[in-house]
Amino acid sequence: MTTPTPLIALHGPTDRTLGRDDLAACLPVPVGHTLTISRCRLDGEDLSGLDARGVHFVDCSLQSTRWAKANLAESMWQGCKAGQADFRQVDLTDARFVQCDLNNTSWLRAKLAATRFEASKLTGAGFGGAETLGLVFVECLLVGADLRGLSFRKQRLEQLQMADADVSGCDFRDAVFKGGSLRNAHLKNAQFAGADVRSVDLGGLSLNDLVQSFKGAVISHDQAATLVEALGVRVG
Repeated sequence: MTTPTPLIALHGPTDRTLGRDDLAACLPVPVGHTLTISRCRLDGEDLSGLDARGVHFVDCSLQSTRWAKANLAESMWQGCKAGQADFRQVDLTDARFVQCDLNNTSWLRAKLAATRFEASKLTGAGFGGAETLGLVFVECLLVGADLRGLSFRKQRLEQLQMADADVSGCDFRDAVFKGGSLRNAHLKNAQFAGADVRSVDLGGLSLNDLVQSFKGAVISHDQAATLVEALGVRVG
């Protein structure tokens, strides 16, 4: 039986302001190694096309950075601030984001296969045209995000705050929601058949949205009463 190659940490720059050339000098990471970059600032840098596969970014500031068409597969992001960053057409297969600020980021046509977002802020983020097989969000803030057409089928959705988000055309069939919000979300052609939404905030949704999207969904008695009262009917 072949013994797997151990991962050997390569410590990248720490507590520095970096440019594209500084990062490029550390890349690509040799096979069997990991590169960790800690507490560095790359704000506003054009990092398009770099091969940063497997790099670990820890507590870094990457505000408004441009990563278009970069290879960030298997990368790890912990506690990073990357608001307004551009991840268009980036390969993020098997990447993981934990406790990151990713507000108003663009993921247009990105490869997000098996990508995982945990306890991260994605308010106003746009995922148009992204490849999302196996994409997972856990305890994320997705207020006002563009999630059109994404599939969450049969997923366990924990504390996803999707108030005012556009979930038009999303597939939530047989998903199980644990908390979270869909208040005032845009639901055109979304599918919730078989979904358990008993713990979700459904405030502000129109009757038309509920009739078209929630047929076959499981709701609570309290939710049913609230929805009926929204029609002007008093529940005794």
